[in-house]
Amino acid sequence: MGNDDPFENMLAQMDRAETYADVDHGVFERLKYPERTLKVTLPVELESGGVEVFEGYRCQFDSARGPFKGGVRYHPSVTQREVEALAGWMTWKCALVDLPYGGAKGGVICEPKDLTDRDLERLTRRYTEGIRRLIGPETDVPAPDMNTNPQTMAWMMDTYSMYEGYTVPKVVTGKPLEIGGTPGRVAATGRGVSIVTERLFEYLENDLGDATVAIQGFGNVGSHAARLLDDAGARVVATSDVTGAAYDPDGLDVPTLGAHVDAGGLIDEYTAGDLKGADRTRWDEPEMISNAELLELDVDVLIPAAVEGVITAENADRIRANAIVEAANGPTTVAADEVLSQRDVQIVPDILANAGGVIVSYLEWVQNSQEFSWPLETVNAELERRIGSAFDETIDRYDQGDVPDLRTAAYTIALERIARAHEYRGLFP
Repeated sequence: MGNDDPFENMLAQMDRAETYADVDHGVFERLKYPERTLKVTLPVELESGGVEVFEGYRCQFDSARGPFKGGVRYHPSVTQREVEALAGWMTWKCALVDLPYGGAKGGVICEPKDLTDRDLERLTRRYTEGIRRLIGPETDVPAPDMNTNPQTMAWMMDTYSMYEGYTVPKVVTGKPLEIGGTPGRVAATGRGVSIVTERLFEYLENDLGDATVAIQGFGNVGSHAARLLDDAGARVVATSDVTGAAYDPDGLDVPTLGAHVDAGGLIDEYTAGDLKGADRTRWDEPEMISNAELLELDVDVLIPAAVEGVITAENADRIRANAIVEAANGPTTVAADEVLSQRDVQIVPDILANAGGVIVSYLEWVQNSQEFSWPLETVNAELERRIGSAFDETIDRYDQGDVPDLRTAAYTIALERIARAHEYRGLFP
């Protein structure tokens, strides 16, 4: 099995859970195949002149529990297999946190840094037109993912609405507040990661106030998780971006680093003292280490919040964290899982740890459906209730003693829920 294939990794995670899940084998086999994947070709006239042809995908994995739901990512490494794996993970995630959704995912192969805002708008509108026949407020509801944001969702909603002839806010989630977005959505995934990390520490009877944390990736998810864990008293000792990682064993100055990155700064500029948008309030000079070194730091909790497949059979033996909270999708390969499980390293799986985003996307969709809006306190309280409940169910399943790790416990719950939906609905025709 190729560890670098996220779809094979997802299937292997399913196979590990089948032994423990009360699921008919016929239904289980059905769950290994996406319902449909659309590939679209997107010619875009660039601001620099000339036309570039991009490729995009939308995969709809399983709709037994409700409309498809899933993000859209813009990245050079997007592949059909990756999009299908992410759609599968979305399916298990929605079932685990008990949302009435199936899983989907979209992606366009591009390097957003090489495109102007106008280029990105044209690409987004062209992509939306390409997948328009698949998406809809009752059928498939996209959301932001890697390198997409509320502005991307605004363009998607507008394009879809132009074809419908009226405004359809609930065709996407993660929108700006002015056009039907919900407060708390941008920070939701990072907030969920911090809630789950706090719950894990309570379960392990450790004090988060004394804990050291390393976060690989300081994008939307990693930065919000870092700020919230810093507020909770944890010491964030390292975080990273594409330029490398900042490391300070005494704890990074997270608010200053956050302001620097928010202003467009990079980690290597921060470690060099070249600050954008902030004055350093502590007299620390963090050192620069590599992303690979960050993963192997001796910390209480490691939070991979970047891309999939970073913890592998090659480096699993060198991981020194006591626990891992998976903020990214699929950061740990199955081979690495087995090594870490034998060493009793607790891993809170991605389908639980990063479910905050889809939970608040669901709350946004419900508000749009009701044409009503809730204050931030209501949204955050409901996020905490739902992700906390899923965490408790996963821990209860694990504590029964027959499953080897938290991931298998989470998959068991998710697969059983989806299988029950399939069994009730039967096969058409």
